[in-house]
Amino acid sequence: QLQLVESGGGLVQPGGSLRLSCVASGFTFDYYAIGWYRQAPGEEREAVSCISTSDGSTYYADSMEGRFTISMDNDKTTVYLQLDNLQPEDTAIYYCAADKDGRICSPQPDYWGQGTQVTVSS
Repeated sequence: QLQLVESGGGLVQPGGSLRLSCVASGFTFDYYAIGWYRQAPGEEREAVSCISTSDGSTYYADSMEGRFTISMDNDKTTVYLQLDNLQPEDTAIYYCAADKDGRICSPQPDYWGQGTQVTVSS
């Protein structure tokens, strides 16, 4: 059974950092596009950052570029999202998703993780 498992969320003060992990279970990320999305209370889910496992190309939403960094390990089973200089408006549930056709930040990826809560508060 194909699964995505996120971890690394938590409570952090403004200006702090977190590193989120997305681990594939039952498959590797070969030829997939992996994306991080987030949803804040009362808001639509939005794409944060995505990576192509085929060529390593990346995408960042405008408000995240320069603060967030997406990366992948060499065996293509884990994708990371480094969150730096976090602000209260970054508070949300962060989800990992995989698109088997390699579409970067697809609005309808094939697999979703369960999400990990990120809370930024003093």
